[in-house]
Amino acid sequence: MVDYNDKAALTETLRGIHTLLSFVQILSDPNQQSQKNLIDAAITAGVKRFAPSEYGSKGTVNMAWWQGKEIIREYLKEVNSEGKVLEYTLFQPGLFLNYLAYPHKTAKHLDPLQSIFDFENRRAMIVDGHEDTIITLTTIADFAAIIALAVGYDGTWPEIGGIRGSRLTVTQVLEIGSRVRGHPFAVAKMKVEDLEAGDLKTPWGLEAVHSAVSAEEASALLKVVPIGILLSSAKGAWDVSDEMNQLFPEYQFTPPEDFLSKVWEGKL
Repeated sequence: MVDYNDKAALTETLRGIHTLLSFVQILSDPNQQSQKNLIDAAITAGVKRFAPSEYGSKGTVNMAWWQGKEIIREYLKEVNSEGKVLEYTLFQPGLFLNYLAYPHKTAKHLDPLQSIFDFENRRAMIVDGHEDTIITLTTIADFAAIIALAVGYDGTWPEIGGIRGSRLTVTQVLEIGSRVRGHPFAVAKMKVEDLEAGDLKTPWGLEAVHSAVSAEEASALLKVVPIGILLSSAKGAWDVSDEMNQLFPEYQFTPPEDFLSKVWEGKL
């Protein structure tokens, strides 16, 4: 165990470490002091490479719960402003495809979580007029494999580490859903103006929250999260880049329909 408030102890712990991956839960630290201290200690300890707690979309627009990512992005630029003192990359795999398997657990270290695509009940929320919005979907297994390759990579990391498992339009996701689940999805179409006003006009909503979310935060986030994901996706936040694909062109990503077919085969 480490105390993220004790920079001296963090520094000693990190001595001799080459590559540091942060999985700090940003919701639990609004000012991101833990990650700032971790970055400072990494620099002092001589860590060569660092990856902050990202692991999602490329943008955070309309997703206030991820504002901590912007704080750390700016902090990394700040510490390197007068010369590179810490190499880093922002690993961005888009939306984990495993979430479309909810409520089924498909990975040991990833809890099932709902999304705007509800494969269990054959329904979805989308933004009206934005059916061609692009969403990047990557399995957690592919994500982990690319991280492992990146850790062993001898070259310099790009500052943006996009991981593009698959790049699909909302319409394509729904078409896959219809084939995999054997029935067309019931689609609730949201108006941008309603979403901007904080009004989620849908006959259903999210019920499951991340395990790191407190009971006090849960009810608000169950409404805020789908609104944020819908608006941000319409603004391109989930169409991530492919820097890691370019670094490791030999890696074969799991086709989304193959993954989802295996998950949902034989299930009502």
